[in-house]
Amino acid sequence: MSSFSIGCALWTLGATPDVRTLARQMEIAADIGCTSVQPWIVNVEYRPCILDPEVGSAADRREIVKIAESLGLTFSAFCAQLQGATTYGGLEEEEGLGWRIDKTKEALDTTAELGGDIITTHAGLLPEDRSDTAYQTLLRSVSEIAEHSAKVGVYFALETGQESPQALSDFIDEIGNPWLCVNYDPCNLLRFGTEAGTVQGVHILGDKIIHTHAKDWNPETMQATCGEGLVPWDAYIGALGDIGYKGVLAIEDETGNEDMVGSIGRSYQFLRPWVDD
Repeated sequence: MSSFSIGCALWTLGATPDVRTLARQMEIAADIGCTSVQPWIVNVEYRPCILDPEVGSAADRREIVKIAESLGLTFSAFCAQLQGATTYGGLEEEEGLGWRIDKTKEALDTTAELGGDIITTHAGLLPEDRSDTAYQTLLRSVSEIAEHSAKVGVYFALETGQESPQALSDFIDEIGNPWLCVNYDPCNLLRFGTEAGTVQGVHILGDKIIHTHAKDWNPETMQATCGEGLVPWDAYIGALGDIGYKGVLAIEDETGNEDMVGSIGRSYQFLRPWVDD
């Protein structure tokens, strides 16, 4: 039996303003064949977000947990993506930083309440120069959040993005908190790097990888259904096997297709051979 499972990043299907909408999205994922889902958990970008305590109640969250259980779904992770004034994540920007740190800690608390153990996010733009003020700010903010992760027992997974896998690995090592991990997205690395780097990054980050997004990249069509882009899937998934990764391949579809459900379904069918006996 393969060590991998297939899940779905639910914001692919849009915002979740209420329990009914989130339940419907989970039903779609289950009908496709996914065994886990990753919902959005902050009232930012994909909003309103029923799982954010400023929108939904504790009773709403308990109902969502029951619905997931009834569908045979687990929560592979939750996404707590915030934004700064100029960067995606903003944990390296001083303006509004206190709120973003507190909001991320709240997301960690909510994840624990929901029975989950991972949140993922792009923290911000990691400067190459460690003496850069933004680098030091990012170091301080992520360290503080990772300390809270340890307190509540929820991993804080930084998503691969514009920095190199080695730079991200070194940053995590500098903080030195085992609750700080990686959400690996091969598409992001391919867009901002190379095909070889996308595969090599798996070996560089190794056991820091706790969750992955299954997403593709095709600069000609600007669509990302898995298997219809440039991600070197055989080599990439082979590398995940090499490092002993035994987690989820969470489909994150950024195609913008009119038939988004159909696109997710094609991604699922494409990934199936790697999880079949």
